[in-house]
Amino acid sequence: MELKVKAVSPRIGRDIPAPFYASAGAAAMDLHACVDQAVTIPAGGRAVIPTGIAIALPGPDYVALVLARSGLGIKHGIAPSNCVGVIDSDYRGEILVGLHNSGDEDYTIQPADRIAQLMITPVVQARVVMTDTLDETDRGAGGFGSTGK
Repeated sequence: MELKVKAVSPRIGRDIPAPFYASAGAAAMDLHACVDQAVTIPAGGRAVIPTGIAIALPGPDYVALVLARSGLGIKHGIAPSNCVGVIDSDYRGEILVGLHNSGDEDYTIQPADRIAQLMITPVVQARVVMTDTLDETDRGAGGFGSTGK
């Protein structure tokens, strides 16, 4: 599939990289902070970081997901504040990444830092059918922890 990417900042492709896959086997491409100066996210705080790009997915059969970068999340507690950002196929605005700092120390995002990953994946829009009963399974209504540790 082809993903159309529009630079909404003149810095994209100059001092801020356009999204790219870091390796041949990468499932998601890196998104970079398109900021003029460093942004510090205080411990326990949040910030919205622009990426300087907008995208056009080819249709409603696709969604773009904004995911955490594992190194930022594990080493520093920096992850998307809404866990996973969903970019619908009809959205054409700039991709903004809300980040949360769950760490104990302030964390500073520098211009062009890799801040998140963008994954493109197929979508199935379900046809909702209301019903009074659901088919039975071995698990049934067992919730959190019901299948073991």
